[in-house]
Amino acid sequence: MAVSFYRTNVAHNVTGSAMQQGRYVAYYRVSRKRQGLSGLGLAAQRKTVFDRLCDGGELVAEYTEVESGRRTDRPRLAEALSACRLHRAILIIAKLDRLARNVAFVSALMEAGVEFSACDFPQANRLTIHILAAVAEHEAKMISERTKAALAAAKARGTVLGGFRGRAGTCTDLAKARAIRAAKADCRAFDLAPTIRQLWSEGARSLRAIADGLNSKGITACRGGAWSAAQVRNVQKRIVL
Repeated sequence: MAVSFYRTNVAHNVTGSAMQQGRYVAYYRVSRKRQGLSGLGLAAQRKTVFDRLCDGGELVAEYTEVESGRRTDRPRLAEALSACRLHRAILIIAKLDRLARNVAFVSALMEAGVEFSACDFPQANRLTIHILAAVAEHEAKMISERTKAALAAAKARGTVLGGFRGRAGTCTDLAKARAIRAAKADCRAFDLAPTIRQLWSEGARSLRAIADGLNSKGITACRGGAWSAAQVRNVQKRIVL
């Protein structure tokens, strides 16, 4: 979704480095909107790219996209490729599967006139990339088919699918539920962070003052209703002012 343009040379001592010095455009992709908002997965990709470029390279732009790996109509990727051509830069990605699990899509990308590098497979050439993309596409298809078959078999055995359905949740069920709640809280904190930072910069330095500021802006608390100091404290634990 986001794109940032800047010039920064992250090279140190590049003697004998496997990464050639040059211009790079970074492309990050996460599959779900929640991942894009929370930064889950995205932060790891950025770290991988920056770690790779610290041996030499000038990062001129970054593009982030929230899309399914099966889709090929990615506007941010198209913009990244355009930036690569404009700056005569190399498209750099953290992992090869961030591009797509689709051979035709990878082929089209390779014909776009842009060189690209995958941090997890820097030695890959055009042939190996085609092979790996084909394997990834096959794997994605097999996972989908196995999941459908397993669900059909469970349903045939009389297993009630979807949720607890009146039964007591297992430890695994409860752990998953907690993880879902935590992810939702992280997303909510991400949305609130700019407003809380603004209130902080305007002088609202206490939890009560921030709560009053949020209430005055008509922003409801996480579970609806007015904000309390305790609720603000819970949100602040998830963000950095």
